[in-house]
Amino acid sequence: MASRADVLASAEVLDKYEPVIGLEVHVQLATRTKIFCGCPTSFGAPPNTNVCPVCLGLPGALPVLNERAVELAAQAALALSCRVNAVSRLARKNYFYPDLPKGYQISQYESPLAEHGFIDIRINDAVKRIGVTRVHMEDDAGKSLHEGFRDSERYTYVDLNRCGAPLIEIVSEPDMRSSEEAYAYLTELKQRLQYLQVSTCDMEKGHLRCDANVSVRLRGAEKFGAKAEVKNLNSFRFLRMALDYEIARQVAVIEDGGTVSQETRLYDAQNNITVGMRSKEHAHDYRYFPEPDLLPLQIGDCWLEGLRNAMPELPGEKRARFVQSYGLREYDAEVLTQTQELAAYFEKAATVSRNPVEASKWVQGDLMALLNAQGKPIAESPVAPEQLGELLALVSKGELSGKMAKQVFARMFATGAAAREIVEREGMRQISDAGEIEKIVDDVLARNPKQVEQYRSGKTAVAAFFVGQVMKATRGQANPQAVNDLLKQKLGR
Repeated sequence: MASRADVLASAEVLDKYEPVIGLEVHVQLATRTKIFCGCPTSFGAPPNTNVCPVCLGLPGALPVLNERAVELAAQAALALSCRVNAVSRLARKNYFYPDLPKGYQISQYESPLAEHGFIDIRINDAVKRIGVTRVHMEDDAGKSLHEGFRDSERYTYVDLNRCGAPLIEIVSEPDMRSSEEAYAYLTELKQRLQYLQVSTCDMEKGHLRCDANVSVRLRGAEKFGAKAEVKNLNSFRFLRMALDYEIARQVAVIEDGGTVSQETRLYDAQNNITVGMRSKEHAHDYRYFPEPDLLPLQIGDCWLEGLRNAMPELPGEKRARFVQSYGLREYDAEVLTQTQELAAYFEKAATVSRNPVEASKWVQGDLMALLNAQGKPIAESPVAPEQLGELLALVSKGELSGKMAKQVFARMFATGAAAREIVEREGMRQISDAGEIEKIVDDVLARNPKQVEQYRSGKTAVAAFFVGQVMKATRGQANPQAVNDLLKQKLGR
């Protein structure tokens, strides 16, 4: 079945054009209170309860800048290799929406918090650098509710709890050339912010919101085409789908002899299309002017250096260390560093087991399979990383076979008990004593002379039969390598 984009323009036609994409990402900072007042930022409170005269913009109420918000914003800027400006200024961005009670948003325009950074992304085993134009602070607007009420067809309801929530806006350069690159950029950005605990980046709660600026031009052209800003991209999947549709739409307009309008469009996820909303605003439309109630923000070098020194290891640095220090493949390192919690779990298990490669396999395989089946995050694993490490250490010492280890692990996951406790209680220790195994092998060969003759006449595949008989006699506890070695030795006589 053809996609919406395929209907608009064929792959051959699309290939004549080059998309140009830049993202504007709004991130809610993980502070307890709002950016200019003491109201809580907690999600899910009854409508219009987390409000006060400051965030409602009532006459005479004065804003006070939240220092913690500045710390988190500066950390995010440092993680993006931005230059944090010694002096930045807050400004009023004037526009009129029902969910903006002040009639303006406090933001930054001419003097942002930070500028000129970058993010490196990996596409098809190649690294590409995406520029970050600026990181600036602002307060959030409220939320207009258009459905879910008895008279929603006639009225719009407004919840102002979100008014004044602390945001940073991260604006990229128009350096992305496909929806795949935009997806990779947003993924890396989200990972860094979560590692720093700057934000939860929970898109369902509106803590990460993305708008995309999209234009197309003939391949080889230098001049940018007219761009459309696509809003309402509330998932990574929708980002890709919306970009693919919008690129194809613009190509189809040009191919039909039309002109792409500079406008703001909404993404309709249900129909996988973008819909025109309004003509695209310019900066002068907002009539920016300095916020008269807030002094310029001054950031000292010592304060900034303290923040830099306190920053944790970022995902890219951790991936490189996992490859170099633990001998992991690039792919495995990328999977294991998706979250701080997963990376920390792996490192503890690897340290205890002294076998990082095996720890990597078990964490990605057996552990994640069971967690995913129960819908649990790594933080809720009933098997502690040290317990997994101890299990792998038993395998390395020859006390458990790989097959037995999987049985023990299933019991560990179900009960939370330690590996050694389960092994001792259920008598699951691997038999590695050569003398004990030899007696069992001799008994199996003595009871199956016909199969012995078949093996010696050239039908060596029957060796699997003997291995199975020995494992059956030992309830799967015999060391498989020792069994194979003894069988080869005795059958070869």
